[in-house]
Amino acid sequence: MPGPIVERGDRLSLRTAEKEDARFLQRGSTDPDIRYLLGTVSPNTEHETEEHITDGDDDNVQFLVCLEDDDAPVGHPDEDDDVEPIGAVMARHIRWDRASLAWWLVPEHHGQGYGKEAATLFLDHLFRTYDLHSLGADAYDFNEASQGLIETLGFEREGRGREVRFVDGEYRDAVKYGLLRREWEARE
Repeated sequence: MPGPIVERGDRLSLRTAEKEDARFLQRGSTDPDIRYLLGTVSPNTEHETEEHITDGDDDNVQFLVCLEDDDAPVGHPDEDDDVEPIGAVMARHIRWDRASLAWWLVPEHHGQGYGKEAATLFLDHLFRTYDLHSLGADAYDFNEASQGLIETLGFEREGRGREVRFVDGEYRDAVKYGLLRREWEARE
């Protein structure tokens, strides 16, 4: 069951992950229908994911993306409260000048604008909370939806990593993006 709300948007919230969320979070590391990992190291088993949640890591930030009823509590919800995790947002190396951004949503919630809302909430949180100069994000060359979302958020295309990972029988390129703090703060 997700933990307390960290950020709340119009349709969803970002909540802390609890040990009981390990099975859900583990899907984002192992289910190719959700995402293929690209340059981030994530726990692969449910047990490793539980340890990662309980031990914490002060160089990485991760929240659950949740849909919930208006009357769901800000703190820990009960099992009968309507809080549904639909994905995760994370940043690696937040103590560096340039952290690395990643996110995923379960497939049944793709194409509904949740990715943009979750990423916007998360970027606001990161730039408000941490002394980051910039953020990086990567997307596979075949993932036009992720590239479109990254560009919509204001990231600039900075390059291409050629044949960075073997995916579905062939080596694939990664498109590399960057966003400066001042660019985020200057948006509408």
